[in-house]
Amino acid sequence: MEKIDVLGVKFDNVTMDEAIMEVLRLLKNNETDMVVTPNPEIVQLCYENPEVMGVMNRASLTVADGIGVIYAAKMLGTPLKGRVPGFDLASNLLRYIETGEYRLFLLGAAPGIAERAAENIKAKYPRIDICGTNDGYFSDEERIVNKINESGADICFVCLGAPKQEIFMDRHINDTCAKVMIGLGGSLDVFAGNVKRAPAWMSRMGLEWLYRLVTNPKRMRRMMKIPVFLRNVSKSKKTKS
Repeated sequence: MEKIDVLGVKFDNVTMDEAIMEVLRLLKNNETDMVVTPNPEIVQLCYENPEVMGVMNRASLTVADGIGVIYAAKMLGTPLKGRVPGFDLASNLLRYIETGEYRLFLLGAAPGIAERAAENIKAKYPRIDICGTNDGYFSDEERIVNKINESGADICFVCLGAPKQEIFMDRHINDTCAKVMIGLGGSLDVFAGNVKRAPAWMSRMGLEWLYRLVTNPKRMRRMMKIPVFLRNVSKSKKTKS
């Protein structure tokens, strides 16, 4: 697949449908693959931290979660086909793995959230095999890896926040039985019903960031990374031209 460089992060130039098909292809491999979903804040973090950049670029599939990444790629003259938000990718995948052929493990969020997310997912997709859950408040990573392996999971939604989730996946990519691990940030809170997504019209206009900011003003500090990100993209464009 074609790779698009945005401040050093190598994004796969895929549509949502192509991303889903690629995850399904990875599920048929005999080794574990990592999928990451960087937004502008995470790209900026990678730009500032070469170690995190290396982790991100070792992923088998990297998709653009935020509208800011799409704008940045266009600014650089190498447009991406479109956004592939992590939550939407996960939601669409659920329809394909409901057949029972694949077992799903949910990892992350506060205590009780993964279990509630599992209940809501099962209510919508009764045939799906959710083989285990665990919250994100752990210090013994070996215990978590063993729990995933004992569950027989084929796919693991890892929702620990960036860069913790990417580092966890990269560190244990050869230790788990899961064929695909996907870093999905706060997706379990959305599946659990604790956090609401932006209205559809805001999503279509690329204004999810504004909705999240209005509904959770504490995100302001994180959002301040976006202007820095865009400034660095502009500098990168000038360097390349």
